[in-house]
Amino acid sequence: MKIYAFDFDGTLTTRDTLIDFIRFVRGDKATLLGLLRFSPLLLLMKMGIYPNGKCKRQLFTYFFKGMREGVFNDFCETYARKRKSILRPAAMEKLREVQQEGHTVVVVSANMDSWVRLFLPGIEVIGTKVEVMNERLTGRFYTRNCYGKEKVRRFLERFPERNTYELIVYGDSRGDHELLDIADEGYYKPFRK
Repeated sequence: MKIYAFDFDGTLTTRDTLIDFIRFVRGDKATLLGLLRFSPLLLLMKMGIYPNGKCKRQLFTYFFKGMREGVFNDFCETYARKRKSILRPAAMEKLREVQQEGHTVVVVSANMDSWVRLFLPGIEVIGTKVEVMNERLTGRFYTRNCYGKEKVRRFLERFPERNTYELIVYGDSRGDHELLDIADEGYYKPFRK
């Protein structure tokens, strides 16, 4: 049995969808102001000094805390429908090819499964889940940020008997290294020209 695990942002897409989604929902001006506000943390995160998950949660809280779940889900659906052009044709061709061959395909993403799954109907998505209470987003995550070691933990939680399948992983960033490390075949930035 073969399992193909694809990262989403940068591997299947041409850009980071969190920032793009924020721009889509909040507009350019509000997004820029928010990013400026968090620029010291973003810089520290890029330098590896500040945890990725904490930075992402603070950004997410700033932009979405208190939003009604239904409104957020509507934005996710509209975003996925209107932004199909960010999907890399070569990556999607590979994904469809291995799916048609009958292999198991899963997307393992640090981004919110709320919109990632809408880009890829019928494909299992392991991603970061947003927390909702009283039908409103809390700004926190229901799961840990699915990045780095957490990608491996969540993947192995879903597919635990590692010696029973061949794992092929496609990724493009620092957050994919750990999953690439446990793969039988790993491909780093394979769809960029």
